[in-house]
Amino acid sequence: MIKKGNLWSGRFSASPSDLMEKFSQSVSFDKRLYKHDIAGSIAHVEMLAAKGIISNAESEKIRDALKEILDEIESGRFLWSVEQEDVHMNIESALIEKIGEAGKKLHTGRSRNDQVSTDMRLYLMEEINSICGLLNAVQLELTHRAGQESGTIMPGWTHMQPAQPVTFGHHLLAWNEMLDRDYRRLRDCYERTNESPLGSAALAGTGYPIDREMTASRLGFGRVMVNSLDAVSDRDFAIEFASCSAILMIHLSRIAEELVLWSMPSLEYIDLGENFCTGSSIMPQKKNPDVAELIRGKSGRATGNLVTLLMIMKAQPLAYNRDNQEDKEPLFDQVDTVKTCLEVFLSMLPGIEVFPDNMAKAALIGHQTATDLADYLVDKQIPFRDAYKIVGRIVAYTIWNNTHLHEIPLKKLREFSEKIDSDVFETITLDGSLSRRNHVGGTAPIQVRKAAQKAAKKIKSRSA
Repeated sequence: MIKKGNLWSGRFSASPSDLMEKFSQSVSFDKRLYKHDIAGSIAHVEMLAAKGIISNAESEKIRDALKEILDEIESGRFLWSVEQEDVHMNIESALIEKIGEAGKKLHTGRSRNDQVSTDMRLYLMEEINSICGLLNAVQLELTHRAGQESGTIMPGWTHMQPAQPVTFGHHLLAWNEMLDRDYRRLRDCYERTNESPLGSAALAGTGYPIDREMTASRLGFGRVMVNSLDAVSDRDFAIEFASCSAILMIHLSRIAEELVLWSMPSLEYIDLGENFCTGSSIMPQKKNPDVAELIRGKSGRATGNLVTLLMIMKAQPLAYNRDNQEDKEPLFDQVDTVKTCLEVFLSMLPGIEVFPDNMAKAALIGHQTATDLADYLVDKQIPFRDAYKIVGRIVAYTIWNNTHLHEIPLKKLREFSEKIDSDVFETITLDGSLSRRNHVGGTAPIQVRKAAQKAAKKIKSRSA
C-alpha cells in the first residue's frame, strides 16, 4: 500500500522502498532552504488571494500557519521527515496537518520545479550579499595595512627569483585588486540570480490567472524570468556563483601560499601569530602555518564543486530533471567554504607582524636595481639594448666580487661606461629605485599611499 504521507502518491498503488526513500531524499541537506521556501509560499498565497483564486480568509490562514511552522523550525521543534523527501513537502505536509483543507490549496498554480528554483535563488542572493560583506571587510583591512606599509621595502619576484624592489604596501594592494575583481564578479552574478521563476509551474506556466510580477516584487526580485521552460531548467546562476567563488578561492590560495613562504624561518618577512598556527606532534620546535595551508587546500574543493555543477547540467534535456537535486550539496558547500575562509582570513590579517629589516636585506639580494641602472644609461642617451649589455657586465662583476651594485665605487663603474656619474647612486639604491616609479600603479611610496586611500574610499562607498 502507498504510504499515507506522500503528497505525490495519486497514481501510485505501492510505496517506494525504504532504500529508494533513503536514496532519493534531499531534506537532510535542503532543509536549510526553509526560510526561503516559506517566504515564497507566503508570497504565492497572497497573490492567489489577490487574484481571487483562493479566498482572503484561506490566504490568511495559510500565511499564519506558515509563520508558526517557521517559528517551530527556528526553535528546533519541527520534526523533519525523510518520507516527505524534501524541504518543500515537509513544510506543506505540516501545513496541511495544522490547518486541514485550506493547507491543500497552497500548491495551486505552482510546482516544486519553480518552487525549488525560487528558493535557491533567494538563498543565493542572500549569501552573495553576505560574502560581498566579508570581502569588503577583508579589502578594508588590506588597504589599511597597505597605507601603513607604503614605505616598507621588500623584494619583488618573478619566476620565484629576485626581480625588482617593491613595497609591502604595493603587494597588499595587488591582493586587494584580485579580491576587488572577485567582488565585482559576484555582484554581476547577483544580477543574473535576481530573477523570479515563481509562476512557471512545472515547465509550461499555469492556467490560473496569476500575477508573477506581484510575487516577484514581494520576494524582492528585480524581474521575472520571461520563459517558463528556461525558468525551471536553468542552473546557470548556481554554476556562475561556483565559478566566481572558485576564482575567489584561487586568489585566497595564492595569498595563503605567499604567507606560508614569507613566514619561513629562512626568509622571516612576517610572523603569522601563534593563534593561527599549530605545532607538531613530534617536533617541539615547529610552528606550522596550518590555517594558511588549509585555505590553500580548500581552493581545490571549491574548484571541485564547480566541476560537479557543470557535470550535473551537462547534456540535461529541458526541463527539470531529478539530476538537479544534486546541485544543492556542492552549492551549499561552496557557500560555506568561501565564507569560512574569508572569516578566518579576516581574523588572521590584523595579527600578521612584518619584519621590515629582513625584507629590506632580502631586497638587496639578486641585484634588483639592475634595471634602474640600465634606465639610467638610457637617460644618458645610450640605446636600451646597449645599456642592457653594459649592466649585464656590471652584474657579472658584482657576482665575481661578492658585492652589490650600490657598493661598487664610481671609478670602477666608469670603467664600464663613461656616461656613469655620481648621480647614479640616486638611482641604484633601493629607495632610489622605488622613487623612480612615481606614477599611477607604481610602487613609489607616495603612489601606494594614494592608491590605498582611493581603494579604501571606494570600498566604504559601496558598503555604506
